[in-house]
Amino acid sequence: MEVEIRRVEEEAPEGIEEAQLDEMWSYVGNKTNQRWLWHAIDRQTGQVLAYTFGQRKDEVFLQLKKLLEPFGIKNYCTDGWRAYERHLPTERHQVGKRKTQRIERKHLSLRTRIKRLTRKTICFSRSEEMHDIVIGLFINRYEFGLNI
Repeated sequence: MEVEIRRVEEEAPEGIEEAQLDEMWSYVGNKTNQRWLWHAIDRQTGQVLAYTFGQRKDEVFLQLKKLLEPFGIKNYCTDGWRAYERHLPTERHQVGKRKTQRIERKHLSLRTRIKRLTRKTICFSRSEEMHDIVIGLFINRYEFGLNI
């Protein structure tokens, strides 16, 4: 457990100290048509910062990275996927499961609440557009509090 203690008079530092990034597998139509949810959360608060959908390719990660630029993230915590290693600065990138537990827990919550994300189910998306819309609406409602 890590604890950060600050005096009340001190101002909070600019930007986000650490962000956890990860991708989560699902499929559209059948399991050969894979679809990935890439997202990032603030490691301290657990708040979702940004998310995007696509294949498990560098181009999709770069879309997520672009969405994260305004947050001023100082350090990134990820698993060992090579796209992270290729596109994140080594000195600001920490690899390992120990620092990605919170985002992995968020994956479990998503899989529990959205039936089309479970691995063995008869409920699945038939189009990529509807798949992304349903998951995006859920995230916007429960993570960002938006009434959509």
